[in-house]
Amino acid sequence: MGKICIFTGHRQLPSSVSPLQQALALRIEALAREGYTDFLSGGAVGFDLLAAEAVLRARERFPALRLLMILPYEGQDRFYPTTDRRRYQALLVRADLVRYTARDYYKGCLLTRDRVLAEAADGCVCYLTRSTGGTAYTVRHAVARDVPVWNLADDLSAR
Repeated sequence: MGKICIFTGHRQLPSSVSPLQQALALRIEALAREGYTDFLSGGAVGFDLLAAEAVLRARERFPALRLLMILPYEGQDRFYPTTDRRRYQALLVRADLVRYTARDYYKGCLLTRDRVLAEAADGCVCYLTRSTGGTAYTVRHAVARDVPVWNLADDLSAR
């Protein structure tokens, strides 16, 4: 079994996502070459969906890659905008595994999902621009476990 990489990031992305998509593609390719095979996404609008789509594109070049959707509750997409709901549903169909950390929504279920992701991680790719919220929580949890973190927001700001 290969190594596990998780994704975590903000729902709000830069107005032009093309540089972020390129950075994701390069990072996933590098990780695939380092023996990462399982890529876990939490399925949230924004970075999570973008990253999951990037894994599916990378899988064309690296067939051993697997996309695992680790979701906080059934029906997470209920209030997503139509375009994002379609993207989400398409990802669930193409994912190698879909797992829910809870059947129904409850206060704190998103953080439970975030902990499950962080505790499974051998590596973490994130888009983190602020020190509060679920993304920061997940990254702190990964760092506390000595998991390497690659923040694509840092990569983009260095350009």
